[in-house]
Amino acid sequence: MFTGIIEAFGKVTKLEKEDRNLHITLTSELASDLKIDQSVAHNGVCLTVVACDSTSYTVTAIDETLIKTNLGTLQEGDLINLERAMKLGDRLDGHMVQGHVDQTAACITASNQEGSWTYTFVYQPDKGNITIEKGSITVNGVSLTVVDSKEDRFSVAIIPYTYEQTNFHKLAPGSIVNLEFDLIGKYLTKLYQKK
Repeated sequence: MFTGIIEAFGKVTKLEKEDRNLHITLTSELASDLKIDQSVAHNGVCLTVVACDSTSYTVTAIDETLIKTNLGTLQEGDLINLERAMKLGDRLDGHMVQGHVDQTAACITASNQEGSWTYTFVYQPDKGNITIEKGSITVNGVSLTVVDSKEDRFSVAIIPYTYEQTNFHKLAPGSIVNLEFDLIGKYLTKLYQKK
């Protein structure tokens, strides 16, 4: 379980295909605190550490993950948002995030609002995922509040801290991002669809 509060960046240093899997090696300030078998969210995708040392670590994304997320488009040098799993008893500063990406979306606008930034994302609504005004959404692992909810798109407003401390400063129209919709909203939607 995660909170959507990004702790650090990871810089992709090596990508290695093995059959249909992708081994991703990253350098990060978090590396020295990691151990094999720990879960870390990478742009919101929960992956298991399979190798690590004091400056870098490796995770493996299987084909299913590569199909449903933006991890298959990674290139060496890319910056990834990182969050370690939350500790039981910690404050929940963001919202409940599983690290299970529901689908991807495309950024269609990114505008500077003179002190903040507004991003609009479009996604395929046929997968049954929804947003609501002032509801929670996770974009590349970042816990955010929806400010403009439509059937197939939504917007978020980014404060300067979030802009600088996450890979939002790298996003532009055409960027593909990972989305995890609100956990409670997903259960309510499923229950409503059954009635």
